[in-house]
This record gives sequence, C-alpha cells and structure tokens, in this order.
Amino acid sequence: MLRAFGSRLGAPLLRATLGLGPGPGRGVGGACGQGWLQPAGHDTGVKVYNSLTRRKDPLIVGSADAASWYSCGPTVYDHAHLGHACSYVRFDIIRRILTRVFGCNIIMVMGITDVDDKIIKRANEMKISPASLANLYEEDFKQDMAALKVLPPTVYLRVTENIPEIISFIEGIIAHGHAYSTAKGNVYFDLQSRGDKYGKLVGVAPGPVAEPGDSDKRHASDFALWKAAKPQEIFWASPWGNGRPGWHIECSTISSLVFGSQLDIHSGGIDLAFPHHENEIAQCEVFHQCQQWGNYFLHSGHLHVKGKEEKMSKSLKNYITIKDFLKTFSPDVFRLFCMRSSYRSAIDYSDGSMLEAQHLLRAAAAFVEDARAYMKGQLACGPVREDVLWERLSHTKAAVKAALADDFDTPGAVDAVMDLIHQGNRQLKVVTKEPGGPRSPAVFGSVIAYVEQFFETVGISLADRQFVSGDSGSATLQSVVEELVRFRLKVRQFALATGEATKEARRQQLLERQPLLEACDILRQDLAAHGISIKDRSSTSTWELLGQRSEDHKPGS
Repeated sequence: MLRAFGSRLGAPLLRATLGLGPGPGRGVGGACGQGWLQPAGHDTGVKVYNSLTRRKDPLIVGSADAASWYSCGPTVYDHAHLGHACSYVRFDIIRRILTRVFGCNIIMVMGITDVDDKIIKRANEMKISPASLANLYEEDFKQDMAALKVLPPTVYLRVTENIPEIISFIEGIIAHGHAYSTAKGNVYFDLQSRGDKYGKLVGVAPGPVAEPGDSDKRHASDFALWKAAKPQEIFWASPWGNGRPGWHIECSTISSLVFGSQLDIHSGGIDLAFPHHENEIAQCEVFHQCQQWGNYFLHSGHLHVKGKEEKMSKSLKNYITIKDFLKTFSPDVFRLFCMRSSYRSAIDYSDGSMLEAQHLLRAAAAFVEDARAYMKGQLACGPVREDVLWERLSHTKAAVKAALADDFDTPGAVDAVMDLIHQGNRQLKVVTKEPGGPRSPAVFGSVIAYVEQFFETVGISLADRQFVSGDSGSATLQSVVEELVRFRLKVRQFALATGEATKEARRQQLLERQPLLEACDILRQDLAAHGISIKDRSSTSTWELLGQRSEDHKPGS
C-alpha cells in the first residue's frame, strides 16, 4: 500500500503520469489511454486528470449517492511522516470538495497492510509479535490522521483479517490462466499472459530488476501473489503451502470485496502508479474478466525537502513526523499549504513555505474579525461601495466553482478567495471619526459567510486557535485494549472448542470450561463500565469506544 518501491518511476515518466510534462517513448506495454471506456452514470460536473488517459476526463461515477473510492492505506511498521500526510490531506480535500460542492456521497475503503517484510523485520528487532507492532502503528496512524483533520474512510480493512478472501482471489486468477504456483509454494502472476494489455496506467513499464539465482519465476517480470513462508515467519495455510500474501494482491482483493468488478476512483501517491497500481489493474481485470476495472486513477505528487530533488521518505532519513510537525504548526496551516499547489504536483516543504501559509490564514481570519467588528458598529470606516462588493462576491463564487471543477484547482480557488478578502479590506478603511451616511452590514455578512464556508468546506477553521496533537499515550492505550480483546477471544474460542468429541464428552468439556466463559463475560461487562464495548461475533470479537464514562461510574463512587 503506501510505501516506496525499488523500481521507482523515472523523472520523465513520473511527470508524464501526473500530466506535468511529456513522457518517454513507448516501450512494451499497453498504450496509455487507448481503449479507455467513459463510464455511464452520474456526471459530477468535474473534469479530473485521469492517470489512465493522461488527460482531463469528465468525472462520471456510478451513482451520486454511492461513488466508490479505494485509497491505498499505510504499511504500519513506523510513525507516519509529512510525506504521507501530504498525500492523505490532498485527497481528503478532494473528497470534501466532491461531497460538499458537487453533491457526491463518497463510499471510501482503505486497506491497512498489517503484515509484510518491514513489519516482520521491525517486530523481530523490537522482540514483539508482528500483530502487536502493526496494531500499535495502525492506531498511531489513525490518531495522526485525526490530528490532521483527515476524515476517516467509510471502512478500514486489514490484510490479516481477509486472508481467506485473498486466497480465493488468487485461485480465481489461476483458474483464468494468469498465474501459476511453484514447487517452493510461491504463486506468481504470469505477466506474459496479459499480453499488450499490461501497462494501461504508466504506458512504459521499467524493466525487471535482476532476480537471484534460485528464483522460481518463469519470467523475471512476474510478480508474487503468494509468498512461501520463511523460517520463524508468520504464515497462513493455503492450497500452495504455508505463506502470506504478496503486496499487490491485497488491495485488489479488499477493493473487490466491497465494490466488486467496477471502481469509480482509485487514489494514491505517484510512487504507487508502478508497479502497485499497474499490477492491481492486471489482477482485477483478469479476475473479474472485465475490460476496465478502475475508471479513474488519481495520483498525488511527492513532498520534497526544499532545495533537494529527493522526496521525503523514511528510507532517505529526511522526514519529519506528523507529531513533531504539529508541535510547531496547526493542521489548518498544513492544509492551506497543501492547497497552494496542484495535488498532482511535487511540493517543496520548508519553514518559509509554512510561514507563508500561516500568514495567509491569519490574514483571512483578521479580515473576518474586522468585518464582524464593522457589522457590530465597532469599526468605523468610510462609505462602502456595496455594488463593488456584491459584484466581487458573485464573481468569486463563480471563479471558485469553476476552479474546483477543473481538476480540483485549489490554488486558483484560494487566489480567488484571497482576492475577495483584499477587496473587502479595501472597503474597511478605518477613519478617525464616526462617518455619516448609511452603513452596509449585509454585504459584509454575506462575504463573511462565504469565506468561512469556503474554508470549512476544505476542512480549515479560521478560529484563532492552535491545534495540539493528542497524548502519544493514547495510541498505547488503544493497543493495550486490542491485546486484551485478542487474548479474551483466544480464551473464549478455547472454551467453546470441543473438536470431534462425543456428545457426552462435549457436554463435560463445556461444563469444565464454563468458568472461562463466565470470566470472559465478566470482563466484557467490566470494560463496558469504562466505555469499551466488546461484541462477540461468529469467529471473532470486535470493540469500540462508547464515549466518556458517565459521572456515576467514576472510580470509587
């Protein structure tokens, strides 16, 4: 899901994929954009740059009431950093615009990679289980997103909770003749079976990296759907032996579980276009036997460290964690910083650029405060040209709507709103004595309402307060509850498991294990008093916070 990959897109190809410049000549692979089918359904009124076609296409979703959107989520082995934040905040802004400006109800699914090489390696270093490590950083990620005011997806789906479905998906690809298993217990996608249909997204697929001498692939470019287990490594049973899923198959399965054979929008950072998204397309189209699985692929540009060509990443050790960033700047400032460039473009991070965004935000807040003071009669100024302000307000509304409909042009929209604020400030020239003549509070009330509405639409508050990120101990507490619920589930499953015993033996076993079930029930009741609700389902247990405890349940009461 969200990660860097060894075979990175070259700079010319990356720029072409994002629509920021010409790409290299075509190599082996499907012609990018050729054969794209414009979907039927609800026209949102937006033209969006589609990485599949490398042009702006009308954004047409299956239904305005349920537009489907799959977002690649994090690989949870460490803290998220500003590079991750930039991508998620940019797409959160787009999601809010589609919902609140263009009337689309978005159904968003995000996959969480909670098992992979990095997780296993880090867990071994920390001497804890991969599940515990993944859970810790999953909760940490969710808290970071909440601190950045990123709306949660409609549903998160973890890889480890969908292993049977992933196995079935792989079996379907094998059945259609596009994958093969090996004697070592690996399963690979047969890329040659895809023919010239591969390369729909990036057009040119970089050549495969050199394979080790003991590789069991038929072709070097084939990619893993199932990886045979290594010694002392977490695994699941499968028809091909013990192992775990490959990277790309996770998202294909999770998206298909919810949305089936048709997906409106797929989003992620540009570094995921190849090979991850390209391989997702290949997997889904052969599994579903469809000509076009995903209709629109949206890719965000990298966050760069200013003065360097390199992106912010953990591997380059040039990153800033979200928690550290929020000690200095608010999430509203970061959000405005992200809006000052196209979501598709690379963006340079520096303290200077953040201070510029902070200055703009404060200027907007100061105007709203002054305009309110004028409406209350607390700010004396000369005669106001109402006709100018009404005209400018009308023009701004049209300009902002047009900008947002043009591939979510947030820089153009911000410029239009800031120009309106500039015009409003010109009318609020303070005078030394109380002026005579009529006042014009209504037009300023309308301008205030529009400016606040614009910023609220994209998730920015003009209130003069600095967001302070939550206590890091909260993520630890979430992990403790998760571990407790997991342990309780294992106890409960043991108490209920009777195997192939006779009826009388099963009755005796259940009788002997009854105290364990009673202890599980008591724990569930005790945790409910603390606002933690455990729900036992057929094969698992889930939990959720019910909110703050009531005053009646304070300890010692």
